[in-house]
Amino acid sequence: MKRICQFVSKYMGVLVFAAAVLAFIFPDALSRIRPKVINYLLGVVMFGMGLTLNLEDFKVVFSRPKDIIIGCLAQFTIMPLLAWVRLDDALALGVVLVGCCPGGTASNVITYLAKGDLALSVGMTGVSTILAPFLTPVLTWALAGHSVQVNVLGMLLSILWVVILPIVIGLIIKSMWPKFTDKTVDYLPAFSSVTIAFIVAIVIAANADKLLAGGMIIVLVVMLHNICGLGLGYFLGRLLRLSEPKKRAISIEVGMQNSGLASSLATLHFAAYPLATIPGAIFSVWHNISGAIVAYIFRK
Repeated sequence: MKRICQFVSKYMGVLVFAAAVLAFIFPDALSRIRPKVINYLLGVVMFGMGLTLNLEDFKVVFSRPKDIIIGCLAQFTIMPLLAWVRLDDALALGVVLVGCCPGGTASNVITYLAKGDLALSVGMTGVSTILAPFLTPVLTWALAGHSVQVNVLGMLLSILWVVILPIVIGLIIKSMWPKFTDKTVDYLPAFSSVTIAFIVAIVIAANADKLLAGGMIIVLVVMLHNICGLGLGYFLGRLLRLSEPKKRAISIEVGMQNSGLASSLATLHFAAYPLATIPGAIFSVWHNISGAIVAYIFRK
């Protein structure tokens, strides 16, 4: 079973891509699933993340505050500003939501595979996730509020409920039953991979017809958003003369977003703009593929 789980988590990008393709070809198979299910599924992923974290993972915040500050500033400036593109209001909103979200759950694995600074990566993911309830709604309002109505308080509460609360519950359970949770750690990455693939499939199936109309433009914008984030994150590290492992960690953390959260927020708060969920779903597919490619390049 452990080998199967390792195989699933290793080829997460392939799994998510396959789920997206199947959902696009057979959208009716998931037509009865309500989009709000995405929020519960994301909560499950965040709960799993909480089970894998320890308080020691946050020691880097206090032992290396400069690195964390640089990383988080990059996280919440580069991707949001890159998202400021001229598209249809709904699609532009979806790209902005992706750009304003915290680091993705797979970024730590990719950083490890890329021989980057894993402690910095975990610290950045944790801190950016903690900051997300405040920064994600405010940045979304600043970048998209001119064209759509943004409920900042509602988004803040949603992120607390869907992201922060499950992580805190996971941390509490781990502290109370460490032996039990240690046994589940080997299976959690695979479980999260399957859940994320399911989230992507639900979003793609619900918008398959719209993807046919303007799919390539959305895909290209999402790909460029991710690639530019990866490149500018690395360039910033180089500009600041950081060590190679740190440059890799910042590059991956900046480029890989919690795109499941972006789709969740679009579903909860921007139901009038159904296309806003699509960039998050496509980003979930693409950033796992690009992350694997980047990890391979860095290793070589």
